[in-house]
Amino acid sequence: MKTLKKDKRRRLGFFVLMLLIVIILAFPLYWMIVTALTKRSALLDNVTVIPELSRLTIENFKTIVESQPIFIWFGNSIFVTVFSTVIAIIVSTMAAYSMSRFRYRSTNFLGFFLLVVRMLPETLLVVPLYMMFTNMQLINNYASLIISNITFIIPFSTWMMKGYFDSIPTTLEEAARIDGCSRIQAVRKVIFPLAKPGIAATATYSAILAWSEFLFARTFVTRPDRWTITVGMSSLMGEHMIIWGEVMAAAAISVIPIALIFIFLEKYMVAGVTAGAVKG
Repeated sequence: MKTLKKDKRRRLGFFVLMLLIVIILAFPLYWMIVTALTKRSALLDNVTVIPELSRLTIENFKTIVESQPIFIWFGNSIFVTVFSTVIAIIVSTMAAYSMSRFRYRSTNFLGFFLLVVRMLPETLLVVPLYMMFTNMQLINNYASLIISNITFIIPFSTWMMKGYFDSIPTTLEEAARIDGCSRIQAVRKVIFPLAKPGIAATATYSAILAWSEFLFARTFVTRPDRWTITVGMSSLMGEHMIIWGEVMAAAAISVIPIALIFIFLEKYMVAGVTAGAVKG
């Protein structure tokens, strides 16, 4: 009986702890939505955690849609994110497979190099990249954003995919080759289907990195009609005044694609991260 009571207390304590963590993590999102739905006049007063219904409105969303080209920024972000993610996943998948299955002298150095590149701050590369893109006449061009994004996404994606490929037994690949498949056929018919959860998880996190990128987008693109959603949102913050309701409304709209990705690919993300963390 005592053991059962202890187990119940532990489960209850664990549940309360998890609930507390979820509330802490979800509160910024909740506060963003509350601010976006609060009238501008009411924002000048003290905003309560549970707002009054009389203070709620969708006027901020109407204003931001009518006064700003938010859907153009939205489309620009989608375009850059999709191309950055696709290119990065193709390159990082091949690189991760090579690092996982082949052992050559430079494997350790390559892995160390990828880690170093991933740890470099974006501010360190802004100036050389800007000079390079200026010489290539890529300023105000989406190609500059895609290239700069994949510079940081590929190291992250490669290490994530390598962990997943390490978890897939090499015996499956060897069995396919014994049955007459070439290495490419074995990879395409056996390894890649098993790696789909890992690819989906890596693609999701890569898309988040590309979608939320700000520094490169702010530096390499100066034309308002080519801004991404992050740069467009920053333009709503004036030097002397910030209309928080409209800023939060734009932020709420910008969260929609990432939320949809999580909803539809959540099971693949969990499977991919879990399998990639344990070697088979």
